[in-house]
Amino acid sequence: MAKLVVSITTAKNDTDKATLGFVVANAAVASGQETVVFLSTEGVYLAQKGYADDIHEEGFAPILDLIHSFREAGGTIWVCSPCVKKRGLGEEQLISGATIVGGAALVEFLASGAACISY
Repeated sequence: MAKLVVSITTAKNDTDKATLGFVVANAAVASGQETVVFLSTEGVYLAQKGYADDIHEEGFAPILDLIHSFREAGGTIWVCSPCVKKRGLGEEQLISGATIVGGAALVEFLASGAACISY
């Protein structure tokens, strides 16, 4: 099984990129790849409860549906620890299944052979 990190750095500031990141992540996990979505900078807001409820980029499924599908298929969502702290968010404000991690977790996953694509 291959490993893939989909790094998403956007949210409502670029809903097209944010949505496409989750489209690609869903494709990866559906094809049997061990897939991690890493949310950083503005992307951390996608893990905040209620934030993504109204994001629906034309031509794609609503991002909330994509996030749920990804998690249900076994995908992992990591949220950048310093990015969350900078934005004043806490773990209790995040959606179910989102885990706050530091850079070391991401580096370890990448060092184990994971490829990375960024949005």
